[in-house]
Amino acid sequence: MKKLMAANWKMYKTVEEGVQTATELMQLLTSNSLQDREVLLCPSFTMLGAVGPILSKVPGCFLGAQNFYPAGQGAFTGEIAPEQLKALGCTYALAGHSERRHVLGEPDEFIGQKIVFGLHSGLNMILCIGETIAERQAGKVEEVLARQLAMGLANALSMATAKTLAVAYEPVWAIGTGEVAGPAEIMAAHAFVRAQLVSLLPEYGQKIRILYGGSVKPDNARTIIHLDNVDGVLVGGASLQAKSFSQIVLA
Repeated sequence: MKKLMAANWKMYKTVEEGVQTATELMQLLTSNSLQDREVLLCPSFTMLGAVGPILSKVPGCFLGAQNFYPAGQGAFTGEIAPEQLKALGCTYALAGHSERRHVLGEPDEFIGQKIVFGLHSGLNMILCIGETIAERQAGKVEEVLARQLAMGLANALSMATAKTLAVAYEPVWAIGTGEVAGPAEIMAAHAFVRAQLVSLLPEYGQKIRILYGGSVKPDNARTIIHLDNVDGVLVGGASLQAKSFSQIVLA
């Protein structure tokens, strides 16, 4: 399966700025063959409808959402539903990003509900997992990852496949800090995640893509993307500029 090179724009850019960046990115990627890569952009809700048509011009480029509420419709002020996202061209969505967990207080159970409902609604889901620095220092990395995987996928095992599910390992201490896990740390975490996926999903666990996220930049992307069990990256800050993200995509 192709490497998945995903961009999370978080709460940055106006619609006009998003359109400009997406247009520049597609121009850079059009002149180069993506070959074994797929590209995913997850911009703010406000620009999904404007950015989606730009991505559709380049084969292998997809639109995703950073979040949604696990319900078809209803009185959920300020939220958005999977069907509304799909109507704007989204084929992917994130769940469990560390900022949703640690800044906005979403528990494992709620993240699991999103995975189930997203898959049921026809979205390809990316489950984000990762430990804090305190958890790493306490020797609880595997305990945390095992819990987040088990609870995130608890009710989704019958729906998850190598095509519909990916997992993004993002050590919380490396997100937006400039710090990045070393190759040995990344490989150890990804090997553990792979083993857990094989145990939870014997039919698909070996093929489910595991992405790395956490201060990925053009100068370290090539090293990271070629490590064992690294099937792509989830990029934050370095994805906000078309040039730097294109360099990561093509690393």
